[in-house]
Amino acid sequence: MYNSDSPTRVELPSSKQLLRSTIVAATSAAILLVTVVLPAEYGIDFTGMGRTLRLSEMGEIKMQLAAEAAADASADAKPAGRTDAQSKQMPPATADDAARIAAAERSVPSQAQIDWKDEERFSLSPGQGIEIKLVMKEGAKAEYAWIVNGGVVNYDAHGDASGRSISYEKGRGVPKDEGVLTAAFTGNHGWFWRNRGTTKVEMLLRTRGEYSQLKRVQ
Repeated sequence: MYNSDSPTRVELPSSKQLLRSTIVAATSAAILLVTVVLPAEYGIDFTGMGRTLRLSEMGEIKMQLAAEAAADASADAKPAGRTDAQSKQMPPATADDAARIAAAERSVPSQAQIDWKDEERFSLSPGQGIEIKLVMKEGAKAEYAWIVNGGVVNYDAHGDASGRSISYEKGRGVPKDEGVLTAAFTGNHGWFWRNRGTTKVEMLLRTRGEYSQLKRVQ
C-alpha cells in the first residue's frame, strides 16, 4: 500500500506565519462584522458602509419585526384589562370611519389637491407590511391623516438619514391616526404599518406640508 510522505519541517508553516495568518483572518472577520453583519442583522452602522450597501435598512426592518413579535408575545402574556402605556390601543374602525374612506374615494380630484398634497391608497394582507416616507429638511412640518378600513394595524412613525435614526411614535391595534410630523433632522420621515390581523385591510394616507417627495420604501 502506498503511503503519502509526511511534510518535512521546512514545509510546515512557522509560528510567525501562523500568527500572521491568524491576525489577518481576525482582522478580516472584524471588518466583515462591522461593515456587513451588524448593519444587515441589527441595523448598526458605525462606518456608513451598511447604508451605502443598503444593508442597514434590512437590519432595521429585521429589528423592527423582532420588536413587533416581542410586543405581541408580551401583550398575550398580560392579564386582561392591562395595556401598554407607550403604545396606542384603540377600538376597531367604526362604520363612520368606513364611510369617511368611501367619501374620500368619491371626492373630486381638484378638491383633494386643494386639501392635501398627496394621497395614497393601499391594501395589506394578513402579515404584510408597508413603509412610506417623506423627504424632509430638519425642522420641516408635515400634516398627515391615515385610516384603516376593515381592521387595525401596528405602526411605527420614525425617521432615518445617513447614520441617524429616530422613532417618533409606535402603536398596536390602531384604526386611524392624524397629526403633524416634525423632522428631527434632514432625511426620510414617515411610517411603517403591518397588518397583524387575519383579514385584508384597506388604508388611506393623506399628507401635506413641507416635504419634497413622498415615496414607498417597500
